[in-house]
Amino acid sequence: MKFRIYLLPSLCTLGNLGFGLYSLICTFNYRFSSASWAVLIAVGLDSIDGQIARLTKSTSPFGVEFDSFADLISFGLAPAILMHQLVLHNYGRLGFIVALFFIIAGAFRLARFNLKSLGGSTLKIHPEGKEIDYFIGLPISAAGGILVSLVILYEMVEEEITAKTIPLIMKNVPFMFRVIPLLMFILSLLMISRIRYTKFFKLKLMRPKSYRFLPVIIGVLLLIYAYPQNMIFIIFLGYILSGLGEYFWRTYRLRKK
Repeated sequence: MKFRIYLLPSLCTLGNLGFGLYSLICTFNYRFSSASWAVLIAVGLDSIDGQIARLTKSTSPFGVEFDSFADLISFGLAPAILMHQLVLHNYGRLGFIVALFFIIAGAFRLARFNLKSLGGSTLKIHPEGKEIDYFIGLPISAAGGILVSLVILYEMVEEEITAKTIPLIMKNVPFMFRVIPLLMFILSLLMISRIRYTKFFKLKLMRPKSYRFLPVIIGVLLLIYAYPQNMIFIIFLGYILSGLGEYFWRTYRLRKK
């Protein structure tokens, strides 16, 4: 029974790794939309494997390391190669450097996270060594996720797929694709930054005070149902901007004091 409990989160991590590999295969076969959806599925699996491990009390150093190897492939290597095949190859050596920097930043981000998780680093910020409820630096899954969500929107624009979309976003998709090198460079810097990003599983939405967020949650779910591709991109973008907004607001308040 104990072996089965420890196996559950590892199976999710294996699924994450498998979809990362599938994304790479799709990219090499010029099936860019399928490659993007594979990464998004890997994001979903990555978001639940840690929660399963905590709920079943089956966290382990092996699980931390295994999860990071899978994340580097699914959210670092797969999106970088996908963007290189689609856009970055047009920039020659610069495109290669951008893709490589994205992977290196993701690897650095994961290594730093592992040191903190295993207690072997001085990077802990919370006093008394208590577990903090935020990430330091942009999670690699969010960095890879926003890139592949943008690819899905770009494929819809190029193939003129008829679906419910938000015109304001779709109109700016070609422009966002033209600045992909800059976008990937910014995402790389955010991954290795000290900017805080919320851990969603620490939000405790079931507390009585949290029910005031219920209309917002229902509204988001309805928007996802109505505009699935657009909302995936908006959710990733909102998450990335939330960390930047909190950082500038905190800096402003500290300077004011």
